[in-house]
Amino acid sequence: MLSITRLFDFPYYQLEKNNIQDCLVTKYKGEWIKTSTQEYIDKANAISRALLRLGVEKNDKIAIISSTNRTEWNIMDIGVLQTGAQTVPIYPTISEKEYEYIFNHSESKYCFVSDEEVLRKVLAIKGNVPKLQEIYSFNEITGCKNWKELLDLGADTSNQDVVEDRKKNVKSDELATIIYTSGTTGTPKGVMLSHKNIVSNVLDSSPRIPFEESSSRALSFLPVCHIFERMILYIYQYYSVSIYFAESIDKLSDNIKEVKPTVFTVVPRLLEKVYDKIVTKGEELTGFKRKLFFWALDLGLKYEPYGKNGFWYETKLNIARKLIFSKWKEGLGGNLTLMVSGSAPLQHRLIRVFAAAGMPVMEGYGLTETSPVISVNDVRNFGFRIGTVGKPIQNLEVKIAEDGEILCKGPNVMMGYYKNEELTNEVLKDNYFFTGDIGEIDKDGFLKITDRKKEMFKTSGGKYVAPQMIENTMKQSFFIEQMMVIGEGEKMPAAFIQPNYDYLKDWAAKEGIDIGDLHEEICVNPVVINLFQKEIDRYNEQFGHWEQVKKFELTPDVWSIDGGELTPTLKLKRKVIKEKYKKLYDKIYS
Repeated sequence: MLSITRLFDFPYYQLEKNNIQDCLVTKYKGEWIKTSTQEYIDKANAISRALLRLGVEKNDKIAIISSTNRTEWNIMDIGVLQTGAQTVPIYPTISEKEYEYIFNHSESKYCFVSDEEVLRKVLAIKGNVPKLQEIYSFNEITGCKNWKELLDLGADTSNQDVVEDRKKNVKSDELATIIYTSGTTGTPKGVMLSHKNIVSNVLDSSPRIPFEESSSRALSFLPVCHIFERMILYIYQYYSVSIYFAESIDKLSDNIKEVKPTVFTVVPRLLEKVYDKIVTKGEELTGFKRKLFFWALDLGLKYEPYGKNGFWYETKLNIARKLIFSKWKEGLGGNLTLMVSGSAPLQHRLIRVFAAAGMPVMEGYGLTETSPVISVNDVRNFGFRIGTVGKPIQNLEVKIAEDGEILCKGPNVMMGYYKNEELTNEVLKDNYFFTGDIGEIDKDGFLKITDRKKEMFKTSGGKYVAPQMIENTMKQSFFIEQMMVIGEGEKMPAAFIQPNYDYLKDWAAKEGIDIGDLHEEICVNPVVINLFQKEIDRYNEQFGHWEQVKKFELTPDVWSIDGGELTPTLKLKRKVIKEKYKKLYDKIYS
């Protein structure tokens, strides 16, 4: 059996075990088109041969930018890596200025884009990127070279021996990819990950995920340019899981019903939206059906794993699963048995209720710099504990520093930041990576994250405040879409709140209250402000008096990636938000 030491070994490993017909599946013009394992490898080799004919050398950099996950991305990934070159995956939603910085910083020679929108942004800055030789697109775009030209160029197999030689000379500890962090502040950092970094993370994480080989089906929709989804795709290949790529977030619901996946990965904000949608539908019910729905929901919110609630609770839960939760599951395709969550803390209520519904969410933790997984829950063998991010994976040492910071050491820790030795030395000390997160390990070895070290702040009274914990708690309110706690150096914590305008309008309509149509009107409506004050007061009870949100301002804008308030993984860009709402900040603290 093939020993996996480089990223391009994964498809060959799969081929040895199972030449699955739907290895990679993408929807084109309304039809799901399947690519088998053998076709995947054949096309990747064609790309490798073509790149060699274009003069691509070892350690050259090739950028890939795609608005959606798709088969072409994975073929390019393997095709590039086999030549000894490195991939530079880039978020499609970042600014042209950031594009320009990443292209020049990485010295990318070629770029592959998905569509016209991405192409437009690249062309806008191409004149400022002297090393960029050519752009290819996955979609057919007039005036742009198509990636299929490379498949044609590589159809001649006469230089396959050179490809094999290049493959043989790629060592596991050599650079595989540079991933530029989405960054909540400052210039993007280029995280250098070797083949060994990512391969070890795949192999050391895979025992935590209960897949039956060649019998599972995944739906992939989180950005593959992020190491979380990319690493998961390698795990899928390792277990011969069929990978279906969602058309877009907008069509996610339709795609789930079509594909009927057994597994997918999520970020907390997405799961929150799914939950809110389910509850909203429950609120529309009447009479006995409504009572039954909320009885099941209340039961789910009290869920504890491994039958800890006792026989009578489990009996009621079985009834709830048959009558109510089965409909939830059907709405998510009917076959879903597992979700994996990362990127940000997940509300405990969501973990409980989806586990109760028979669709457990395994929350994990990691960073781009750790390829990414440090720890993850596992529903088997009592490896699942609500309120934690699971136990550290094998072959990884995790310890807590005196100030509470999480440190880790292992084969998955990055090589460093590209062209930035100073910053590398700040986070890599004595072979330990300093995560910047605060946490603790309980007596059974489960890791719990309490906050981001960099996001914690001190009030003028000298009290520390952990904003993420407060935000995560208060976002349980259906009225709060986004929230950012502020107050560094000030006398008390306060918050900017972006209301859930759709839910708020529905509530007002049901109550027969005119709150206006424009967001600007709604934000200053006394009834709305009073409503939010009650919500804040309700959740404030869970915190110490120094942590409680004393004042707040509602924002008319819907925070988004395109608007610049959120990173591509839906984290808050705190610096940007604070600057954007400086007038509101001054109003709060004047």
